[in-house]
Amino acid sequence: MDRPLYPDGHGIRKRRSQSLAFAICRALSLMIVLVLFAILGFIIVKGAGVISWDFLTKAPADGMTSGGIFPAIVGTLLLMLGSALVAFPIGIMSGIYMNEYASKGWVVKFIRLMTNNLSGVPSIVFGLFGMALFVKYLDFGDSILAGSLTLGLLSLPLVIRTTEEALKDIPDGIREGSLALGATKLQTIWKVVLPMGMPRIITGLILSLGRVSGETAPILFTCAAYFFPQLPASVFDQCMALPYHLYVISTSGTDIEAQQPIAYGTALVLIVIVLVINLLAGFLRKYFEKRLKMH
Repeated sequence: MDRPLYPDGHGIRKRRSQSLAFAICRALSLMIVLVLFAILGFIIVKGAGVISWDFLTKAPADGMTSGGIFPAIVGTLLLMLGSALVAFPIGIMSGIYMNEYASKGWVVKFIRLMTNNLSGVPSIVFGLFGMALFVKYLDFGDSILAGSLTLGLLSLPLVIRTTEEALKDIPDGIREGSLALGATKLQTIWKVVLPMGMPRIITGLILSLGRVSGETAPILFTCAAYFFPQLPASVFDQCMALPYHLYVISTSGTDIEAQQPIAYGTALVLIVIVLVINLLAGFLRKYFEKRLKMH
C-alpha cells in the first residue's frame, strides 16, 4: 500500500494556505475592479449631463464656460495621427532590424537597454526635449508638427519592444522553411514573419495611441494652445487638445465653478476615446489572428 506523500496534518495546512492565498488574490482583484468602476461611475455621473451634440461639435465660448470641445477633439486626433506616422514605421523597422538582422551581441543589448530606459522616462522630459529640438532648434514653433514628433518619440520605445517581442515568439523553423523553399530573407520577413506577428504588433501600435491621447506634458511645451477655437489650417499651427483643455479648465479660467461640468464632460469624452482605441486593438488582433488561421 502506497504511503501518502505528506502526512494528513501537513496536507490540510497546505490546502488551507493555498485557499487563503487564492482568497487574497481574488479580493485584491475585486478591489481593483471596484476602484476602476468607481472612477468610471463618478466621471459618467458628473459628465453625462453635459454631453450633447452642441458640446461635441461647437467651439468653446464665453471664456470656456459654455460651448463645446470640437477643436480639442480634432486637435487630439491630429496629434494621434501625426505621432502614428512618426512612430509606426520607425518602430516597426527598428524591431525588425533588432530581431531579424542584427547579430545577438552587445549592440542589440545596448539598444534594448536604451529602449527600456526611454520607456521609463517621464513624459515631461520628452516635452522639454521636444521644445528644445523641434520648437527652438528646428524652428517649427509651437505647432502640430512639433507636438506630433514629440509624441512619436514618446511612443517609439513601446512600438519597438512590441514589434521585437512579437517577432521573437515566431519559431525559427518557419523562417528556415521559407528560406529552404527559395525565398529571400526580405521575402521571408515580409510574407511570412511579419503577417504572423501582426496581431501583437497591431495591438501594441494601437495601445501606444491610447497612451498618446492622454498625455499633457509633451503637448504643453510643443503645441497645445490655451484657447484656439478655430480648427488648425496647417501642421505649423497650434491646436487645442483634450488633455490640456481638461487641465486648463480644471485649474484656471474665468469661472471655475461654471467650468467644472465641462471638465467632467471633457474627461468622459477622453475616456470614451481611449476605450474605443482599446476595443479597436482587441478587434484588430482577433481579425488578424482569424485571417492568419485561414491562410
